Amino acid sequence: MKHLIILGDGMADWAVPSLGNKTLLQYAHTPYMDMLARMGRTGMLKTVADGFHPGSEVANMSVMGYDLPTVYEGRGVLEAASIGVDLEPDDMAMRCNLVCVEGDILKNHSAGHITTEEADVLIRFLEERLGNERIHFYTGVQYRHLLVVKGGNKHVACVPPHDVPLQPFRPNLVKALIPEAQETADLLNGLILASQELLASHPLNLKRASEGKDPANSIWPWSPGNRPQMEPLATKYPSIRKGSVITAVDLIRGIGRYAGLRCIDVEGATGLYTTNYEGKAQAAIDALQTDDFVYLHIEASDEAGHEGNVPLKLKTIEYLDQRAIKPIWEAIKDWDEPVAIAVLPDHPTPCELRTHTAEPIPFLIYYPGIEPDEVQAYDEVSCQKGGYGMLEKDEFMNLFMNS
Repeated sequence: MKHLIILGDGMADWAVPSLGNKTLLQYAHTPYMDMLARMGRTGMLKTVADGFHPGSEVANMSVMGYDLPTVYEGRGVLEAASIGVDLEPDDMAMRCNLVCVEGDILKNHSAGHITTEEADVLIRFLEERLGNERIHFYTGVQYRHLLVVKGGNKHVACVPPHDVPLQPFRPNLVKALIPEAQETADLLNGLILASQELLASHPLNLKRASEGKDPANSIWPWSPGNRPQMEPLATKYPSIRKGSVITAVDLIRGIGRYAGLRCIDVEGATGLYTTNYEGKAQAAIDALQTDDFVYLHIEASDEAGHEGNVPLKLKTIEYLDQRAIKPIWEAIKDWDEPVAIAVLPDHPTPCELRTHTAEPIPFLIYYPGIEPDEVQAYDEVSCQKGGYGMLEKDEFMNLFMNS
């Protein structure tokens, strides 16, 4: 049997008064998710281990069955994997945002959503001026880049820049958590201040300012870690002789690489509601012809949740059902080799809150011959009565892969 996980990032939500106190999954028209829930079995899954921030990287690693306290090393190492940077054991990798600072205020975390092409010019410039045998800057995507410090101590407190918009940046500079990390904290803060001096007068930023755009006039490193001790999924689940991940998100691509999955690029995959749903669905169908395991990740609902946009998030949920799950189901339902399907989000992103929460999420599993439970619809309320009950850690993945 082949296995397909369809993950709608941030799809779970809270009850919304304007929707008659229904959640978005309850309110949305999702005939294919509901059909799979009726034909299959459902439950709830705790995807954020105690003590962890409910980030997408944390939740997706948990869905794949990884033990977070053992393997989690922050976002930087996943960014490194996604752009093909191999880390040495003593390398400390960090996400390195290009941000906009106005006076002493961190204006925004994205430098006004700078393009990858513009950012590449600045990151190469910083590598030339600040890089050395110990420090290296690597271009990522848009405002999201990579800083690698050889021999850096990861025990430093770094504030994510998206958590402190319009706040003074100096109180939020890097702080050592242990005395041995003070040198690393001083080094990183020195790089931040040096980048501000260098970037302020860079021609690209002067041009952006003349066009009324925010300059990318500072770096902001955060989420430090060393190369994670993640074993390939095939080690734990031998039935995965060949597997793939389909995503528009760097972090998920990085997890996929460490998990031993090939990353499939889809033209027009944006990570937004404008993404190429049909292309991603077809990529999953094609991959299932040759692969044993496919992880289809669709980001759009999470972005709509961060915007607090209820109508848009409803649309992304219905798009997932009609433009991804429907064509996949219609293509694979009569295959000679059966396909087990799981549908779930990684975490809630409530529109009311506009950020992630750590609450358990609803999931469904269907494969030919499964004994259905009594649940008739796929949503946060119905799945609480599901036959699988409440799962955590690797219980979901073990259950799914042994189906």
